[in-house]
Amino acid sequence: MKTWPNSRWTNEVIAGIIGYLTTVYIVVVNSAILSDTGINREDAMIATILASTFGCILMGLWARVPIIIIPGMGVNALFAYSIVQQYEFTYEQGLGVVVVASLIFLATVLTPLGESFKKAIPDALKHGITIGLGLFLVLIGLENGGLIVSGDYSIIALGDFSSSYVIVSLLSLLIGVILFVKNVPANFLFTMAIGTAIAYLFGVLDTEQTTITVESITDFMVVPSFDHIWQLTFWIAVLPLAIVLIFESMGLLHGQLDMLNKHHAFKKANQTSAIAATLSGFFGTSPTIPAAESAAVIAAKARTGLTSVVIGILFLGTFFIIPYISMIPSNAISPILIIVGVLMMQNIKHIKVDDLTEAFPTFLIMFMIPFTYSIADGMAFGFIAYPIVKIVAGKKDEVTPLLIIISSLFLLEFLTKAFM
Repeated sequence: MKTWPNSRWTNEVIAGIIGYLTTVYIVVVNSAILSDTGINREDAMIATILASTFGCILMGLWARVPIIIIPGMGVNALFAYSIVQQYEFTYEQGLGVVVVASLIFLATVLTPLGESFKKAIPDALKHGITIGLGLFLVLIGLENGGLIVSGDYSIIALGDFSSSYVIVSLLSLLIGVILFVKNVPANFLFTMAIGTAIAYLFGVLDTEQTTITVESITDFMVVPSFDHIWQLTFWIAVLPLAIVLIFESMGLLHGQLDMLNKHHAFKKANQTSAIAATLSGFFGTSPTIPAAESAAVIAAKARTGLTSVVIGILFLGTFFIIPYISMIPSNAISPILIIVGVLMMQNIKHIKVDDLTEAFPTFLIMFMIPFTYSIADGMAFGFIAYPIVKIVAGKKDEVTPLLIIISSLFLLEFLTKAFM
C-alpha cells in the first residue's frame, strides 16, 4: 500500500480539520439554494455531503494533493435559477444537464479539446462570467436577507429596516465582514453560528429540528433524467454550465497547484474535478469544483492528499449534525453569499477598460446576469456582442471559429425564445 511521501501526518490531519471547518458551510448554503428549485432542503444536504465526501477522497487518493472538492458557489446558482427555474425543467432534468455538461468538461481534460476551449474563449469573457456570478450572488444574498425587496415604484427597493429579520441580517453581515477581513479561521462557519444565535435572541429562529435516519439517507435517490435531451433548450442550458465548469476548475487548480509548487499534478487534479462534477448529478446536486478555500489548507502546511481524505471523512460525519444545521436561517446564510460574491467581483481589475471591444462585452455579461436574473442569458449578451464589436472594429483576427460557433448557439437561443 502506498503512503503519502514526505508527509507529517499531524500537519495533514490538522490542515484537514481546518479545511473542513472552512468549507462545511457549503452544506447549508448549497442546500438553501437548491431548495429554491423545490427539492427538500434536507435531501439537498444529503446530496451535498455525498458529493463533497466523494470528491475530496478521490482528490486525495488519485491526484494526491490537498485540494477540497465541494459544490461550487455561482455554479449552484446557475443550476437552480437558470437551468431549473428559467427553462422550467424538473429537478431530475436539471441533473441531466449537469451530467452532460460535466461529461463535456471530462472530455476536455482527456483530449486536446480543453486547450482549444482555453484559446477560443477570450479572457475578457471569462472575467465577465466570474464578475457576473459574483454580482448575482450578492443580489441573492441581499434578497434572502430581506435587505432588498420588490419596490412599489421601482424594480427593487430597500427592505424594512425596522424588521427584526432585517436587523438580524444586518448584524450577521457586519459580523461576517469583520471576521473575514480579520482572517479568522473558519470565519464563514462562525458567521452562521453567530447569526443563528442572534436570530434566536430576536425571536426569528425556527427551532424545529429535522430528524435524519439511516433509512432516509439510504432511501434518498434522485436519478438524473435525459428525456429532454433532444430539445434545443437542453443543449442551450448545457453550454454555459460546461463553459463555467471548464474555466473555473482550470483557473482554481492552476492557482492552488502554484502555491504547492506541484504543477505536474494538474492533469490528475483536473481529471478528478471533472469526474466529481459528473457524479454530482447522480448524487443529486449541482456540480462540484475545486474550492477556493483550499488555499487555507495549503497555508496550514498541507502538502499531500491525506488532507483531502481527512476532509472527505469529516464531511461524511456531517450527517450526524444535519438536525442542527437545518435550523440555520436564511439571514444567517445571506452574509456568506454577499461576501463570496464580492470576492468573485475582484476580477474587475483585469478588465481592459481602455479597449471598448474588450470592455463592452464584459460589462454586458457582468450586468445582464443579475439584471436578467439569468446566468445563461447574461453570458449570451456578452458572447454575441464580442465577435460583432471585434469585426466592426477591424479586429476579426481576434475572433476564433470556435467562439463564432458558441456565439451562434447563444444567438439561436434568443431567436428560439422570440419565435417559439
